[in-house]
Amino acid sequence: MEGAIVIQGAYENNLKHVSLSIPKNKLVVLTGLSGSGKSTLAMDILQKECQRQHMESMGMVTDAIDKPKVESITGLSPSIGVRQQTANRNPRSTLGTVTEIYTYLRVMYARLGERPCPSCGATIRPSFEPVAEGAVPGAKLLEESPSSGTDRCPRCRHAVPKLRMAHFSFNKPEGACEACAGMGILTSLETSLIFDEERSLRGGCVTFWDGMFIDYYSDVLQAAAKHYGFSFDPDAPMKDYSPVQRDLLLYGVESERFAGRFPGIKAPKSVGKGRFEGVLTYLNRRHREQAGDTAQSKKLAGYFTRRPCPACEGTRLKSESRRVTISGQSIAEIASWPLHRLMAWLEEVRPVLSEAGQHVLHPIIHDIAERMRRVAKVGLGYLSLDRQANTLSGGEAQRLRLASLLGSGLTGVLYVLDEPTAGLHPKDTASLIGVLQQLRDLGNTVLVIEHDVDVMEAADYVIDMGPGAGRQGGTVVGTGTLEELKANPGSVTGQFLRNDHGRPLSSGRRPGNGGFLTVRDAYARNLKNITVELPLGTLIAITGVSGSGKSTLLFDLIDPAARQHVQGRTEAGLACGSIDGFEQIDKMITVDQAPIGRILRSNIATYTDVFTLIRNLFSELPEAKRRKLSSKHFSFNVPGGRCEKCQGLGVLLLDMHFLPDVEAVCPDCGGRRFQDDILSVTYEGKNISELLDMTVRESLHFFGGHRELAEKLALLCEVGLGYLQLGQPATTLSGGEAQRLKLAKELSKKSKGHTLYLLDEPTTGLHPSDVRQLLLLLNKLVNAGNTIVVIEHHLDLIREADWIVDLGPDGGEAGGYLVAQGTPEHVAQAGGSYTAVFLRNALSG
Repeated sequence: MEGAIVIQGAYENNLKHVSLSIPKNKLVVLTGLSGSGKSTLAMDILQKECQRQHMESMGMVTDAIDKPKVESITGLSPSIGVRQQTANRNPRSTLGTVTEIYTYLRVMYARLGERPCPSCGATIRPSFEPVAEGAVPGAKLLEESPSSGTDRCPRCRHAVPKLRMAHFSFNKPEGACEACAGMGILTSLETSLIFDEERSLRGGCVTFWDGMFIDYYSDVLQAAAKHYGFSFDPDAPMKDYSPVQRDLLLYGVESERFAGRFPGIKAPKSVGKGRFEGVLTYLNRRHREQAGDTAQSKKLAGYFTRRPCPACEGTRLKSESRRVTISGQSIAEIASWPLHRLMAWLEEVRPVLSEAGQHVLHPIIHDIAERMRRVAKVGLGYLSLDRQANTLSGGEAQRLRLASLLGSGLTGVLYVLDEPTAGLHPKDTASLIGVLQQLRDLGNTVLVIEHDVDVMEAADYVIDMGPGAGRQGGTVVGTGTLEELKANPGSVTGQFLRNDHGRPLSSGRRPGNGGFLTVRDAYARNLKNITVELPLGTLIAITGVSGSGKSTLLFDLIDPAARQHVQGRTEAGLACGSIDGFEQIDKMITVDQAPIGRILRSNIATYTDVFTLIRNLFSELPEAKRRKLSSKHFSFNVPGGRCEKCQGLGVLLLDMHFLPDVEAVCPDCGGRRFQDDILSVTYEGKNISELLDMTVRESLHFFGGHRELAEKLALLCEVGLGYLQLGQPATTLSGGEAQRLKLAKELSKKSKGHTLYLLDEPTTGLHPSDVRQLLLLLNKLVNAGNTIVVIEHHLDLIREADWIVDLGPDGGEAGGYLVAQGTPEHVAQAGGSYTAVFLRNALSG
């Protein structure tokens, strides 16, 4: 094939010496079952080899960097890969700072802003030298060469310093609110959840310490008290503690509060001698350290109360900065608007400015409007500039990155994208397809890993991987247009579209158990005082276009209210009238798409505790007992049996300085993680390293005779993860895979009574046929007497739900309304939403 990327003999991971041609300057979709080899082909072969050749051409590659396992690739182009794990974790980053749109607004307000005189209240208008014609007002130029001098009040002649961009930045002292340091929120510890004053230390007065920690810290606290010359009785109730004993427990020996009581005594040098950090000091420190890590910070969230900063009202800026306006609007106000409203405001502002003001605005308005149009094109026009970047979903973060690529103007580039439709309502898919086609029409090759049928239909070329997952996958089972795949008997995707698409799984709707969870008068974020009824004992889908209020309803209202109920407290502050019906629920499980691990040591086996059972099994083998090997010798996380060259990782991380680190196979253990004497111990012919290389489905057959192991592995298969290797790092999982892994872990815990499950788009990353497998599991849970509430856009799941809550009719300010609620048939006929249109077509087959 002329003008093609030609791959010969790719055998990375599960690929079975794949050879194929990918046409250049086309929109190409790579699809297939989860685990069939799509990401391996796109990311581990194409993307990795493009980067390797680029670095090699710059003289930066060493022999230690592994080439992808492929015989040859010809026709490669410079590549840009856009994965879903690219969300910004910095809590100070917002949509405005990431896109630089907020930077342009800061230029506007620094140049054109009007403010009240602090002396007499008259309006002080800016005096400035206009920006030169055609110049782009870059942030660095203004920050490095700040305006000097003053502006004077026209009435009282009071002088004020000229405004600078820094005055409108919540990340700089000149603009940040002093009360919250520019964060917009204040957090405080909820001591009633941390301490039980009626109990002693040994009796559990620190609620999150278990037996081991209680014994350990009892000794440390007694040593600390001895060091300072007072007593500490671990069997005395906390309510009887003296002020000094209380300060020691709460704040620790290095706190000003405690150390101030003993000015002449130095703190203990070691923990054994009494160096105690303090319970509240520890929690505050951990909270600060994990501020950007959504998954980890949620573990501590139950002990903290978050509220908008009263000084800045959550805007992050000083009052002086918020008093500066353009056409009556402050920068904090317009940053809270959805982008489409902000775009309209900029057009309204231009004619009312003075000639000098229009001259300043002219070079800004073009760039800022173009950036906002690109963001809107990828379906994110409902977002506001003050939205924290670390709250964006994987799909939103990827589409935001895609929006920035639209402005690059590059040609001859290979773009590799990983499911850009993740989290996108079908209504917005057409707009995203237009963006992908625009990149293609610029003269680029766009390779998209995708399961969405609309994207496949719009593609110039589709590559279908299969026929199964894991070791049953790794081959190309079909290529061509979607219509050609439908006619291909060997194509898994074509077979599904021919036979199963539109066929319902269930014959009727479950009526529920008669109880309801009712959210009354919800007004959080953009919700318009809606009242939502959720029938218990059913599968409920909350749907609607992006930005319509789904996550707000489920995770800002129902989730915290359920946690309060489980913890036995009724805390005010939820942005709704009331939520009724929790008394009928015994347990609540929330499973979101937050990453489950940020280190290579966390993998499928360790996260699910499967590896603990396997290590225990190996330690009981006759050969292990003869050598006096315990379960720790079969762990790659602690010294003993692991390879110390790579410390059990199997790879060495090579620092590439300003480029991402590169992994190289450990030369000592050959990637097997363990020492040779540990690898010589085998079970049924397999050593511990070989077991980690097995897929979940393979290991289920292998350990079929071990009930506890088999049950955990079977659950992983039920949630559609049977293709994953046991040793696959958790850092490589997509948001949907991470969520299904968490779901499997929760399901492995034995529970009684009525459980409420809250799920966030569990179909993300699943092939349509895999969605069917997931639906079988969800139905199984509901039939066992539980309730599942799921945010979802996938039409198969929405169609199969017993009850639908449809929010809309659009995103942002135009969203937040309850369009319809009821059975899928009722919502389809109720009309008034994009969901109803798509649902009517789905129900009609």
